[in-house]
Amino acid sequence: MSEVPENANEGCVGPSSSEAGKAEGCAGCPNQSLCASGAVKKVEENVDIKNTLSKISNTILVLSGKGGVGKSTFSSQLAFGLAKKGNRVGLLDVDICGPSIPLMLGLRGQEVHQSSSGWSPVYVDVEPESESINDEDCELGVMSIGFLVPDQDSAIIWRGPKKNGLIEQFLTTVDWGDLDYLIVDTPPGTSDEHISIVQLMKKYMKPTDGAVVVTTPQEVSMMDVRKELNFCKQTKLNVLGVVENMSTMTVGVENLHFVDNRSGADSTEFFLKTIREKCPELLSCAVKMNIFPAAGRGPRGMAEKFGVPFLGSIPMDPSVQKAAEVGTSLSKSFKPLQSILSKLLGHFGQKNGNTSSGPGDDSGNDGGVIYG
Repeated sequence: MSEVPENANEGCVGPSSSEAGKAEGCAGCPNQSLCASGAVKKVEENVDIKNTLSKISNTILVLSGKGGVGKSTFSSQLAFGLAKKGNRVGLLDVDICGPSIPLMLGLRGQEVHQSSSGWSPVYVDVEPESESINDEDCELGVMSIGFLVPDQDSAIIWRGPKKNGLIEQFLTTVDWGDLDYLIVDTPPGTSDEHISIVQLMKKYMKPTDGAVVVTTPQEVSMMDVRKELNFCKQTKLNVLGVVENMSTMTVGVENLHFVDNRSGADSTEFFLKTIREKCPELLSCAVKMNIFPAAGRGPRGMAEKFGVPFLGSIPMDPSVQKAAEVGTSLSKSFKPLQSILSKLLGHFGQKNGNTSSGPGDDSGNDGGVIYG
């Protein structure tokens, strides 16, 4: 099969050429910037990475073209959720300049230890979500540059080559052992870290592995996330689905704060007293708000346009923020996350617990994933 993209200009030199993206014939090609970046070049065999990934049943990259949409929050809760269901999970944080995973896993101040087999991940205590799951099956190991810097407030001012070198070191030196899932939390954008991950891992990823793309509903987010989806398409990285984060906010009436519009004074006590006296049934109701109104048909419509699954919506909920701040997992009763987990588990051949079927299942069911 030719390596020349279908939509390339006539006379394309191919993405593996040293002139890719630079040759005269590349002018005006929709793939020019991507080819010039090197993201789609063929890479030489990396035995260390091949050996590492051969011990990992399933790999999920968490991506977004936009910062601040909750990738790390989603990655940490996805890791917690999979581990609580009886899986051995690794969470790799490749956000080199803004590592927040140690905080969200309750691991700030922890250090990485080195042995003859490489760097050892930092492990989190995980309780199984049901009595039918053995404690020993619930494992969550974490690796982040946040464990390697002496001061959590230190600025990491690195150019691309040094970032790429650390990412390769994470993939070759960390002793994950046998994993059911490796989750890779990435920074926003489509630059150095993403190119490195795709170049280093893509060759050894299984057909069912791929990316979950996170966005918030407004156009200022989706306009960058569409670039990420195009990045996945052009690098032939499978998209497992789109997740809409911060979709809505629901607040119980009794938890609302009321303000006098004229004076700005807090009138909560007056209004709640009035509600209790005049219409107490309102106290059992809630107010639902769209903090970020969706553009058009929102993330669901965007997923349909790109032909990829829509995995679900996660509301802007105080319990999510609290879990991220203190480094704990959300309750099993938090249905939006459980729904997304169920869809991903179904794709990888699992139900509620670890059935060990994974991507080796020969049933031919691809879980509805669109392959680039």
